[in-house]
Amino acid sequence: MSAAATTATSVQAYTDHVNPQWVRLLNLLQLQTEYGLCSGAELHTAKGDVILDFLSGYCVHNTGHNHPAIIEALHAELDRRGPVMLQSHVPDLAGELARRLCQLAGGNLEKAFFACSGSEGVEAAIKFARATTEREGILFCDGAFHGLTCGALSLMSDAFWRGKFGPMLANTAGIPFGEIRGLEEKLGSRAYAAFIVEPVQSEAGILVPPQAYLREAKELCAKYGTLFVLDEVQTGMFRTGHFLAAHHFDVKPDMVILAKALSGGLVPVSAVLMTDQIYSSVYDSLKRSIIHTSTFSENALSMRAGLATLDVLADGLGPRAMMLGESLRSRLRQELSGYEMVEEIRGLGMLSGIAFRPPRSVGLRLSFEAFRRLHPAMFGQVIVMRMFREQRVLTQMCGNNFMVLKVAPPLVISSEQIDRFVSAIREVIHQAHHTAEFWAEALGLARRAIDV
Repeated sequence: MSAAATTATSVQAYTDHVNPQWVRLLNLLQLQTEYGLCSGAELHTAKGDVILDFLSGYCVHNTGHNHPAIIEALHAELDRRGPVMLQSHVPDLAGELARRLCQLAGGNLEKAFFACSGSEGVEAAIKFARATTEREGILFCDGAFHGLTCGALSLMSDAFWRGKFGPMLANTAGIPFGEIRGLEEKLGSRAYAAFIVEPVQSEAGILVPPQAYLREAKELCAKYGTLFVLDEVQTGMFRTGHFLAAHHFDVKPDMVILAKALSGGLVPVSAVLMTDQIYSSVYDSLKRSIIHTSTFSENALSMRAGLATLDVLADGLGPRAMMLGESLRSRLRQELSGYEMVEEIRGLGMLSGIAFRPPRSVGLRLSFEAFRRLHPAMFGQVIVMRMFREQRVLTQMCGNNFMVLKVAPPLVISSEQIDRFVSAIREVIHQAHHTAEFWAEALGLARRAIDV
């Protein structure tokens, strides 16, 4: 069977047995392709194209795709053929990874619980906060994205994600991100076990809070006996320049949730870092030593991948992300400032967003409103589609804000690759402002998307 036939068979199997709607969506947006070698920030296709990755699997690939040092460490661990998931011994690698993560995070974070995903980390944080405070309520911010398991989903205000899944956790409440008054009003009831918040709201549109917000929120939480929990699933692991985005704001959380980039994108792993007090409130006796566990937690491959990832990241990638990220935003502001639909360039480190707005000029406004009535996400998806199809750059809009393009390349991105991205997005935005063909395609796509 030829390679093309094998690929077609695999796609059909996925369509038949996994998620046919996902296949339909990829085909609609012309994003489906067969990949071969993926390395650093480059994705090589079977047809010989090289796609530049400016999405990083939603901040999974901070170290780039298939970093050789992490692969080598995993090979060595497999060749060792040691204990992987005995569930009846002390996993030494877990202890070492926990020690290093707590040192990097700083503050009063002294213990780690390991799991497999960010959502699972959020679930652990909910349970641990309730056990520590003996309260039930959980506060979150409107626009947040914390995961799609039922507990994590209960901390998200967007009706799209929650629809059809029945009642969520009781006693959860959303408040505006970046505003202190609403937070204090809720905390004053002393009904909330935790305030779980992203230091930068990624899926809401790369929203960076006022400098004092997180520090004031932490102080209020301490005043009213509520735990202050940071979801750093997307923002951690040097994505914003510092190990934690919290370090930009000089704030010391009670718990931190890490995932995504923790293993170099090669093995599922997450970690919840916490104070000794919180940990001791949960694991407070011999019989409760297994009160909260995860089957694949602390397995040797994920722990080894985590340690190797920290080694790679420690080689100056954080300061580099800070420098190149600021340079990238400066370049984007310079190149895109003349386009009326570009509202703002924002972000921290190598996590940026290009925020769009409805056009003011009559010709553009009529076209924009016509297809927005058909499907509100389509303007952003046409940008994404053209970036991929014509510029060979992979991007995506923010999950809770279809008017903000996420710009999050691997931290190993080169200056030349950044130049290529800036040129590409300028060209596509120019098309949106000056070509009728852009809007004709957008309208056609929006009509087809109604049935997807």
